[in-house]
Amino acid sequence: QVQLVESGGGSVQAGGSLRLSCVVSGYRSNNYCMGWFRQAPGKEREGVARIDSDGSTVYADSVKGRFTISKGNAKNTAYLQMNSLKPDDTAMYYCAASGTFCSLGTIYLGYDGQGTQVIVSS
Repeated sequence: QVQLVESGGGSVQAGGSLRLSCVVSGYRSNNYCMGWFRQAPGKEREGVARIDSDGSTVYADSVKGRFTISKGNAKNTAYLQMNSLKPDDTAMYYCAASGTFCSLGTIYLGYDGQGTQVIVSS
């Protein structure tokens, strides 16, 4: 059974930083991508960033230049470094992993975790 556990959310002021972490367990293959999507009340779900098994990354325009996705030395771990946070970044952030759904628009269709809340105040 594939499980994802996120951590690192919290409350910060605009301009601050947070680092989200995600650990995947139970994935039988090493060939899967990991990513983050977010959901805020009243807003559409948004794919934020994705890193593929070869290390290639893609970002939503809304976070490009501010967020960085990376993998740890243990390839089942992914991080999302979020800098220059804005109130519009306030959302529940979910980590996702998939061997199939690796675009920002579909990453949410893979396995995901319980989410971690990010609140950015102005």
